[in-house]
Parts: sequence; structure tokens; C-alpha cells
Amino acid sequence: MIRKLIVDNEAVAKQMLDVQIPSYQVEAELIGFHDIPQLKDTVQALMSSNETCVGYFVEEELAAFISYTDEGQYIDICRLVVHPDHFRKGIARKLVAHIIDEKAKNKKVIVSTGAKNTPAKQLYKQFGFQEMKDIEVAPHMFITLFERS
Repeated sequence: MIRKLIVDNEAVAKQMLDVQIPSYQVEAELIGFHDIPQLKDTVQALMSSNETCVGYFVEEELAAFISYTDEGQYIDICRLVVHPDHFRKGIARKLVAHIIDEKAKNKKVIVSTGAKNTPAKQLYKQFGFQEMKDIEVAPHMFITLFERS
């Protein structure tokens, strides 16, 4: 089940962090870069973010979430995290579809991911996202910027 998360609630933010950290640890291994900023997030950092968060629950347990900001002309997907216990269940696909179908409403959608994160890149391409450019965010570490009109 998909539902909005009240991120300024400490208990909810803690649940989110418990999903986010293991998810980004897997990405860090995949891309060979362990300084992903989201690995250093705290409950307080999540609570004070300006992101809107939507969670995916399996039997009342938060299994994944997606966060975004609505910038008026476009939606910026900030995070898409799935707990490793729930990989390969189609949850990320459902969350991206939710943003596109329910939130974007004729707006451009942008997202970025590690340039070496092949699973994420394939997911975004399946939704019609186009690779726009690679950006070096640290020495020899690139992210790929995607856009969907």
C-alpha cells in the first residue's frame, strides 16, 4: 500500500532512515562510492527536509519510499529507496509510477542516480526518462541526470 509519510514525525523519520541506510549501502557497493550523502543522513535531517515523501508498506512495515519536491514547472525526485529485503518485488516501479501518474500531471520530472547504478538507470528508462548528462560530483564519481517530459 502506498501512502504519504509525515516526515516531521520523529518515529516516521526513524523508520525512513532504517530503510534508507541499507538501501544506499547496497548502492554504494554497486557504484564503488561510499560517500553518498544520504548515508550520512540523520533522523533530524530527514525531519527538516523540504521533500514530500510517499511510502510503500508491506503488512504495515515501511518497505520503501520515494521523495520529491514540486518546483512548479517540474517534479524533482530526490530519493527512491527500497529496503534490500524487498528488492525485486516491483516496489520501486510502483513508487515511480505513483509520482508520474499522481503528482507530475503534465510536468517534467527529473531524477539523478549514480552513473554506475545500472538497475536504477534501467528503471528510469522504462518510464521514458532520457539521460541528459553525467555530472562529476567527486573525483571519478559521476551521477547521471535524467529527464522525463
